[in-house]
Amino acid sequence: MNPENKIARILRNSGPARVLVPMGIILIIFGIILLGFNTDKYVETVGRITSVTEGDYDQDNNQQQYDVNFSYTVDGKEYDSTFPNLTGKFNVGDEIKVFYDPDEPTKVTNSKAGGFIGPIAIALGALAAGFGIYKTVKAFRKSRELDEALPGGKFPTEQFDGFKTAPGVTEYYFQWDGQSFKPGYIIEDAQRNVLFEGKMVKQALVGARVFEFNDHTTGDVREHDVGHTTTQNFNNEFFSAKSWFKFDGENIWDVLHGRGLRMATDMRSKFPYMLYNVVKDGAAYARIENSSVYVHEEDQAEHKIAIPTGGMYYRFWTNSKDFETLFLIMFAITETEQAVVE
Repeated sequence: MNPENKIARILRNSGPARVLVPMGIILIIFGIILLGFNTDKYVETVGRITSVTEGDYDQDNNQQQYDVNFSYTVDGKEYDSTFPNLTGKFNVGDEIKVFYDPDEPTKVTNSKAGGFIGPIAIALGALAAGFGIYKTVKAFRKSRELDEALPGGKFPTEQFDGFKTAPGVTEYYFQWDGQSFKPGYIIEDAQRNVLFEGKMVKQALVGARVFEFNDHTTGDVREHDVGHTTTQNFNNEFFSAKSWFKFDGENIWDVLHGRGLRMATDMRSKFPYMLYNVVKDGAAYARIENSSVYVHEEDQAEHKIAIPTGGMYYRFWTNSKDFETLFLIMFAITETEQAVVE
């Protein structure tokens, strides 16, 4: 399998890691910095104001700020310091509350900050980074397992040489059908007979949509829950903005993998026309090509356009009559807007 497929597969399966690992590292650094400002151990004492100087005017709160100079005594030794940008009334000779570091009395503050924020930030950062690393390791492991499931651990690209014209292989068409009360996708044969339909019968703003799968070759009709596509925004998911969705509660790619399916394409093949090779249990199963709106040859002169319309129209060649599985493959590609699949 070429590098584009491998990288896209790992990026897809390690999605949270790209956010959680950097976030975890930032939280850990932030927590360590906060520990340096921890004043929980500071000791309270009383200082004496020695002078007051006007500072900047706080435009937001409409208040004058003052730099307050004071002296304080620790273990018989007198120290001088300043609290800048204080608001209120301050007079020379007045007492002022001071908190100092017993290990370094020159470090002072006018209020104590709790020491729990830093450790919490570090703990949360460690959890986030740890989970992200776990997801990354899992993604690499899953990628290796998918490859190892293929005969010889290699995608059999050579099996597709001459596949489209091989005996028993038939050409079909997959396209969007928005002309009915149930918008969705259909599979047609060369005579424009509808062999399979996957139509949406229930839209949902929240939760899953409901699609009705109707196999006209067998008469089988079933409803399936299709979760809204999850969008990943890290560099457009390496050529793919929408990377997966749930099909009956399961990741669509896991569903296809569970059926013994593996897919590969080559970004350098005929971009922007995508070519997909599909194997089932290690053997050539289908060849899919991204196509224009009118995919039938007899329409070419009048209707065919040169620019592909995206993930709605495909021609495919297969020696299988399992149209439910064939439909699900292209449904996955088009609903996730995949340019690189696995």
